[in-house]
Amino acid sequence: MSKKYSTIHYHSYLQMDKLLSAQKLRSLELAENPAHEEMLFIIVHQVYELWFKQIIHELNSVIGLFAAERVDESNIGTAVSRLERVTDIQRLLVQQIEVLETMTPLDFLDFRNYLFPASGFQSFQFRVMEVILGLQEKERLTYNNHHYASVFNDDQKAQLADASKGGSLFEAIEAWLERTPFLQFDQFDFLKYYRKAVNNMLTKEQEAIKASDYLTEHEIEMRLRMLGTTDTFFDSILDKEVHKQKQDAGELRLSYKATLAALLINLYRDEPILHMPFKMLQVLTEIDELFTTWRYRHAQMVLRMLGRKIGTGGSSGHKYLSETAEKHRIFSDLHNISTLLIPRSELPELPAVLKQELGFYFTQKNV
Repeated sequence: MSKKYSTIHYHSYLQMDKLLSAQKLRSLELAENPAHEEMLFIIVHQVYELWFKQIIHELNSVIGLFAAERVDESNIGTAVSRLERVTDIQRLLVQQIEVLETMTPLDFLDFRNYLFPASGFQSFQFRVMEVILGLQEKERLTYNNHHYASVFNDDQKAQLADASKGGSLFEAIEAWLERTPFLQFDQFDFLKYYRKAVNNMLTKEQEAIKASDYLTEHEIEMRLRMLGTTDTFFDSILDKEVHKQKQDAGELRLSYKATLAALLINLYRDEPILHMPFKMLQVLTEIDELFTTWRYRHAQMVLRMLGRKIGTGGSSGHKYLSETAEKHRIFSDLHNISTLLIPRSELPELPAVLKQELGFYFTQKNV
């Protein structure tokens, strides 16, 4: 039997007393003249942590939706909606930097000394987000030559370890792509027709370059090299062994089968049944892109506030943050699918029966 609802007030429901009393200014406790800007600094970072909590909530729910052996089609729509919410939150995270930058570098120096050795690197929730998104430990930049979890207590370290064992969003999406039915076409050898289409496309582009009447011989040679062949940009998708070699070298992460499925979804996105899978891949690349944007923007803010000073936690400040923006990408393989795309005019035509399967097709039995 469910519990009887009791009345509640807005103030108590949101625990406003706790929330509004959580801003403790160190400059007020330790200095004769409190720093006015410290309130802004605290509130902006507390808001960040609240949004991190919501992002973690959404990511865990999506991982749960994809945990089943067979993903219900309606779950894909739910997952896309929740991940789109994550991207909306990410845009807010970037915008919040503008609010923080209303504080000048000189304003920040009024209370910066009271922050040592605290650092944004110690944000536990941000590390949880990275782990459940799928950032691999081997891909992380070291922080003062220490393990990224070294700044946390034993309980937090255990939680990070559990999060890494529980399966990441990257792993869930990879497994989903690998088991999509779009690759099992008895009447249509996708890779065979794709290879032919790539060759046709490259041949046309090579002929157009060679026939140019305004390019020099050197420029023609250079553009032909830039265009490449099936042995350059397309080798990893046309040859499973090459893909494996690049995985072993750390150049690629997504499995061959999952990459093939992602390519097919991108190429045939206009088929009705592939609309939602395509949106899923798009929102994942957008999440990656927005976190990269946030990291770059954060690094630029630190450069503006501190110049080349060392961070309060002992990191190299701007240099460390800008390097993580470049290094800590998760869904790069989905971005790289664009390298493998071919024009719609070169796209292999699907057999009628297969096209019907990829559409919303219904029949009514005679009764």
